[in-house]
Amino acid sequence: MPGVRSLLHAFAVLLALTATAAAQDYPSKSVRLIIPFAPGGSVDIVARLVAAKLGERLGQQVVPDNRPGAGGIIATDLAIKAPADGHTLLLVSLAHAVNPWVYKPPYDTKKSLTFVASLGNGASVLTTHPSVPANSVRELIALAKSKPKSMHFAHAGVGSFTHTASVLFAMMAGIDVMQVPFRGGGPAMIDVMGGHSQLLMNSYVASLPHIRSGKLKPLGVSDTRRSALLPDVPTIAEAGVPGYQAANWWGIAAPIGTPQAIVDKLNREINAALDSDDVKKKFDSDGAVIVRMTPAEFAKFYDVELEKWGKVVKEADIKRE
Repeated sequence: MPGVRSLLHAFAVLLALTATAAAQDYPSKSVRLIIPFAPGGSVDIVARLVAAKLGERLGQQVVPDNRPGAGGIIATDLAIKAPADGHTLLLVSLAHAVNPWVYKPPYDTKKSLTFVASLGNGASVLTTHPSVPANSVRELIALAKSKPKSMHFAHAGVGSFTHTASVLFAMMAGIDVMQVPFRGGGPAMIDVMGGHSQLLMNSYVASLPHIRSGKLKPLGVSDTRRSALLPDVPTIAEAGVPGYQAANWWGIAAPIGTPQAIVDKLNREINAALDSDDVKKKFDSDGAVIVRMTPAEFAKFYDVELEKWGKVVKEADIKRE
C-alpha cells in the first residue's frame, strides 16, 4: 500500500523535524536538577558545580533542588512525575541500582527514567580502628575468620554505598561480620574512631583527614586501581580479594519520554561541562574520576549495576530498616 507507506514516512519525517526544533529551542526556561541528598555533602557540591557549568552552556540557569530522604525515592518519584521536556533532571547514583531491591519503590526505575549522561565515580577506602591487630587485608580476613561475628562493620545506613560495598567485601572474602547501621557516614566513622566498631568502608575525602591523623588505619581501596590520594594503599583486589570492585557513581537522568534530541543535546553539554577546570579539580580533590558515556552506554551501565547489586542484596538478604 504505497499511499499508507508514504503517509507513515511523512509522519516520521514530521516527528523528526519537530524533535529537532524542540532541541534547538531547548531550554526555554530554567532547568531544575533534583538532588536526592542533603546540601553540603561531597556529591551535592559536585552536582551544584556541574549544574552551574551546564547552565552557562545552555544559556539558562540550572537550579539545584535538594530533596533528601527515603534513600532517594522521594527525589526520584518527584522527577518521574515531572513533564518529560528536559526542564526537570535528576541526579542518579549507585543508590538507584540498590533501592529497587531493598526498598521496592512505587515505580520501575528502568521504565521511568531516561539515563542522560554519566558524571563519574568514586571509590572508598577500607579502614580499621588502629587497635585492630591487622595491617593488611589478608591479615584482616584471617583475623575475622578466627573470630566469626566478633568484628563490626559500621556503615551509613541500609542500602547506602558504605553498606553494600562492605557487604560485598565480606561475601567475597568469606568472612562473617556484624553490619552496624548508622544515620550517615559521619556517625559511622565516629563510632569506628571511638573503637566501638572495628571496620569502615568510606569515601576518600571523608577518610583522609583521619587516616593522616592516625585515627583510622587504611588497608585497601575499593576500586580496580590505586588512588593518587593514597598511593601506598593497595586495592582490595590485589591485597587479598581478587575481583573485588565497588565504586559509587553519579549521573544525570530525565523522565522517560524526554525527546531524544534533547537527551542528546544534554549529553553533549554535560560532557563539555565536565571539561571545566573547576569540575576536574573538585573530582581530583575528592579522589573521584570523571567518566563520560553516551546515553546508550549509560543505560547499559545501569543495567549491569542493577544486576550486580541485586545479587548482593538477595544473597546477603539485605532488608530495609
